[in-house]
Amino acid sequence: MRRRRRRALRFPHSSSSPPALPLPPLMTPPRSPAAPPLAAVDALAQILHALLPPLLLAAGSVKALHSRWRALQATLLALQSSLASAPAAAASHPLFADLVAALLPALRSLHALSDRCQDPGLPGGRLRLQSDLDMAASSLSLLLHDLSLLLRSGLLSVDSAASSPNAIVLQVPASAASRADKSLFVRDAFARLQIGALDLKLKALVSLLDLLGDDPTAEAAQVVATDGDVAALLRLLDASSHSALRDRAVTAVAHLATACAASRRVVFDEGGLGPLLRVLDSGSAPATRERAAAAVVAITADAGSAWALSAYGGVSILVHACRPGSGSPAVQALAVAALKNVASIDDVRSALVEEGSLPVLVDLLASGTVGTQKSAALCLWLLASKGDHEIQSHIVQAGALSPLLQALHVASDQDLQDSVLRAIHALALVPAAARTLCSSPLFFAQLTDLICRCSSILLQQMAADMVADLAPTVSEDTKRCMAPCIGTLVKMMEVAKPATVQESAGRALLALLTLKSNRKVFVRDEKSVTRLVQMLDPRNEEIDKKYPVSISLALAMGGGNGTRRRLTDAGSCQHLQKLADVEVPGAKKALQRISSNRLKSLLSIGWQN
Repeated sequence: MRRRRRRALRFPHSSSSPPALPLPPLMTPPRSPAAPPLAAVDALAQILHALLPPLLLAAGSVKALHSRWRALQATLLALQSSLASAPAAAASHPLFADLVAALLPALRSLHALSDRCQDPGLPGGRLRLQSDLDMAASSLSLLLHDLSLLLRSGLLSVDSAASSPNAIVLQVPASAASRADKSLFVRDAFARLQIGALDLKLKALVSLLDLLGDDPTAEAAQVVATDGDVAALLRLLDASSHSALRDRAVTAVAHLATACAASRRVVFDEGGLGPLLRVLDSGSAPATRERAAAAVVAITADAGSAWALSAYGGVSILVHACRPGSGSPAVQALAVAALKNVASIDDVRSALVEEGSLPVLVDLLASGTVGTQKSAALCLWLLASKGDHEIQSHIVQAGALSPLLQALHVASDQDLQDSVLRAIHALALVPAAARTLCSSPLFFAQLTDLICRCSSILLQQMAADMVADLAPTVSEDTKRCMAPCIGTLVKMMEVAKPATVQESAGRALLALLTLKSNRKVFVRDEKSVTRLVQMLDPRNEEIDKKYPVSISLALAMGGGNGTRRRLTDAGSCQHLQKLADVEVPGAKKALQRISSNRLKSLLSIGWQN
């Protein structure tokens, strides 16, 4: 049947899909000439009836190297039990047939060794005999391990006609195939991955990647995680593995880590984070390092797994991967994204500062891609907002404020603006940073622009918070330049959810209304006055009355008769009276300031007349 075409794997946490690894031609290593092997059935019968019984008898009676033969006797008994328990159809499976064929010379060699041990002269000497016996025992143990693995896989119990046992690797099931078909394929692929020679292992990995590459619902990834041997796949990530095997194994592990939560959890539970970090820190191909980094990002995105990063020494590895020249831009972007995932953890946060991450993050802010800048800014925000004053000061001393302000000035991406403003807001608690911000009219012009034109209410709220926190200490000229955002801030006070938006907008307005010219701007805008009075209405229960009352009081106390007249004409007094009756804080005072001054004005006009 025609093989399915391979599809390139896509990783959701990477800025672009990693390029598929070039597949080298799979060559079968040359075999030494040997006599044709017996049929598997005949070979199995010969082992069970002609080779094992006398070997077991000899193992119990040999005097020389007695302890070694006793240990070997246990291996022979386990081998006899495993072969006897093999299903009747096992002999037709190629992996079982290969194992049986490999057992024949190993057992014959043991027969020869038992004869040498029973010879009183110990031909070749005791040390040579001991070495030969150790090598034979090791070879037999490996074959027993492979046999046990094959028996546990359940492949030998499957109908040979259904499983196509003569195929080198089973055909890859279609994405619409049943789970049972996918499970059979996965178990077969993992058996070949652990038992076969290099060429067979490579073909098994390629077929496994074909299955994972055609997996729109992540069902195949779940089958691999449940029915496959993920620990065996992770062992291939070791530096001692063949590079072609390691590269393909990294691709498979990365797909499991990024496909769904279930398969990602299995990768983590099997200890996959450590090997992935070592691949990232190695001299592997850029595409392989990128896939390892994508898997690390996915694993650290889970709060239940992120804590383990420092246990594997991952902080220093990720910081190094972020440094200029240490990897491709894609690897840098993924490494800083992983750092962002763990920056809120106490132990990791301290390690980040100690490993020299701050200058690296500042460099990425100044010269990285949009995605890299976003992750670096979020990482700095988490370090500043979750950390203590000392960490905040270290960030400012590392020079983070300047590239943050520059990124805010030139950024057109709303997510990047959000990340940068979060970091600036957290750093504003440092006196040195606050002084720098307050002396920058350009920064407040950007805040005004964000409040007036941004489509994200959360970004508007963050800008309003910055205005509320910093405006009391800026110059009057700067406050005057922010007058265009007053109308928008009034609109924001009408937003019901999230409720904190009303507070942010109210605080910002109160900070700006300390300037007389800004109060005039407010009252000249009929829509703003109308909105303020509507917010004072007790029937408008979605609006917290604290800030509408405070703003009314600020306008009444700082404005002239014209301001109070506008508020009265708009109907503020009747609403304030009702609020005063239910003892809303500040309502009575605001009512007195507006109504009493209005009364004085009327009396003055009457006296003049």
